[in-house]
Amino acid sequence: MKTLRLFKIASVAFTMGLLLNQSSFAATPVPVIQINSTLKTDPLIVNGKSGGGKKSDCGNINTTPSQIIQLAEPLSYLRLTVETNGQPTLLIDGPGGRFCILVDNLSGGKPEFSGFWPAGQYSVYVGESSQQQYPYTISISQQKQALK
Repeated sequence: MKTLRLFKIASVAFTMGLLLNQSSFAATPVPVIQINSTLKTDPLIVNGKSGGGKKSDCGNINTTPSQIIQLAEPLSYLRLTVETNGQPTLLIDGPGGRFCILVDNLSGGKPEFSGFWPAGQYSVYVGESSQQQYPYTISISQQKQALK
């Protein structure tokens, strides 16, 4: 009887240890970019890796956002541009809606989302049209681009 009781206690301790250890293997937190009325540096540059294992209407994305952008107040103009060596896609989910930007001939291979951005939190997914993953650079700016 004592042996069975010791086995149960050891089994519970082992299970609890596994559960506690799994939390230490949790994915790294998604980087949050806080933006007030103006950017500290313009453009603000962020790097990461595009693509992921989840197929979506906006390419292959990761299950968690690449970046989170938190706007303290509405911005009359903000431009977000992505560059990779692949075929990037850009999925933005925020207070203004859910937007998918794909590469086309006019974008020069750089998906871009610009205009008025309401205050709130935006989940940004940098996807990939192919099955590959590439290093990416996100450029965030409040400067309007000159027409080409």
